[in-house]
Amino acid sequence: MSFEERINVTNNYYLNNDIALIFKRTTPIKVIEFNNQSKLITKAVFEKDSTTDYNGVYKGRYLDFEAKSVTSKTSFPLHNIKEHQITHLKDVIKNGGTSFFLIEFSTLNKIYLLKTIDLLDYINSSNKKSISLKDFEIKAFLVNQYINKPVDYLENIEKIFNF
Repeated sequence: MSFEERINVTNNYYLNNDIALIFKRTTPIKVIEFNNQSKLITKAVFEKDSTTDYNGVYKGRYLDFEAKSVTSKTSFPLHNIKEHQITHLKDVIKNGGTSFFLIEFSTLNKIYLLKTIDLLDYINSSNKKSISLKDFEIKAFLVNQYINKPVDYLENIEKIFNF
């Protein structure tokens, strides 16, 4: 199961148990060609950059986050995060919301929650092109993985953001 699929399973658990309402955001597309007979889109282009992967509400507070997965065992390349995503997550914070990144090191079977503010501090104080696993171990929060909640990030949200 992919990282996003596991997040979706977790979000369904949260929804079905009245814990939180979190949705996967779709990327807007512009349909170029449509086959009326088969009812299939045969050609489309992305209309604009999507903001982030997920958003929703938990305990009356707005959450917005981006999920990324890497196979590296040592670092997370910063080029995986697009400027418009950083801008959007900064805007979420400015407007009183909670924003963060979920970063999976797939070969290590580890998932970290990194606050947007900590990512910004790292980018502004370093000229590095990646964040080392050691820095994740220091600055980010390890996300527990359970059978029914394979990416239980709300556990961390409780502690980190004082929900």
